Amino acid sequence: MTQLSIIAGLGNPEDKYERTLHNAGFWFVDAVARKYGGQFRYEKKFDAEICKVGIDGADVWLAKPQSYMNHSGQPVRAVIDYYRLNPRHMLVAHDEIDLPPDIIRFKQGGGHGGHNGIRDVMAHCGKDFMRLRIGVGHPGEKDKVTGYVLKRGSSDVEAAVGKNIDAALDVIPLLMDDGLNAAMKKLHTKD
Repeated sequence: MTQLSIIAGLGNPEDKYERTLHNAGFWFVDAVARKYGGQFRYEKKFDAEICKVGIDGADVWLAKPQSYMNHSGQPVRAVIDYYRLNPRHMLVAHDEIDLPPDIIRFKQGGGHGGHNGIRDVMAHCGKDFMRLRIGVGHPGEKDKVTGYVLKRGSSDVEAAVGKNIDAALDVIPLLMDDGLNAAMKKLHTKD
């Protein structure tokens, strides 16, 4: 059984960012909360919205840092420290420009790949956590990336991302019961 005690979604807190591609991590934890009956509440001591859900008989904390993407690490670390969780038992969900919108991938450890939210989480929590890389596509030119992720995707991109989030949601119990490799195999294999 995989130890999964916290799922942190990365994004930006203001309403104007809610539907932007950079908030795909928030979309995922929102979907987990909906599926398992969680209700987010803001906790000032963490600067994060959090809730606790039961998945396959285990308690899992969900966290959405409210500190903006590039400063996600401190709120995540505060939740981990307060509830005495192990950072290695964390899944971080985030947007991934290096994957097309029809691809979603689990990953264990590794580098930040230029993602500032992941870079900051690594600075505060180490790099041994699990990741859910939610493909959002790339605008084609490096200098257009910021503008691309800070706006809504096309309807096709949003539909593909939503479908992938649903697929990842379906394998979370498998991740908990049979481990990351089993969840990877299921999620990464197209029907």
